[in-house]
Amino acid sequence: MSQTPNPNESNGGGPPPTAQPVTGVMLLPGLIAIALYMLVLAGVVIIGVVGGHYPWIFLLMSVGFLASSFFLVRLYRWAWALTLAAVLLLAIYNIWIFSSLHAYAALVQGLLNLVFFLYLVRTEVRERLR
Repeated sequence: MSQTPNPNESNGGGPPPTAQPVTGVMLLPGLIAIALYMLVLAGVVIIGVVGGHYPWIFLLMSVGFLASSFFLVRLYRWAWALTLAAVLLLAIYNIWIFSSLHAYAALVQGLLNLVFFLYLVRTEVRERLR
């Protein structure tokens, strides 16, 4: 009678050993989503400037959004601070728009920015920055 080998026999028949934690820098999925959001914001501002809805000086904001998007993925602390300031100011602005004009789209965007702000201030996110 042939027995098939048990893969757990090498460790006494117990549960298989767990994988070792990765010690390298791992990117949090929330940071990728926020970086993509900042990239979309930069594109919206560029399209608004080209379309004539925003003044040309707003391109400086777009450059800041692009820089924070690319360098947040690289886990730079200054990009985190720039993104944190951007999402907080956008949350305040959109909630103010909702309170004065009762535009529900501004409320949704303001709450989204508030969620991004609350994610960015978590200790797990701040510990991974350099």
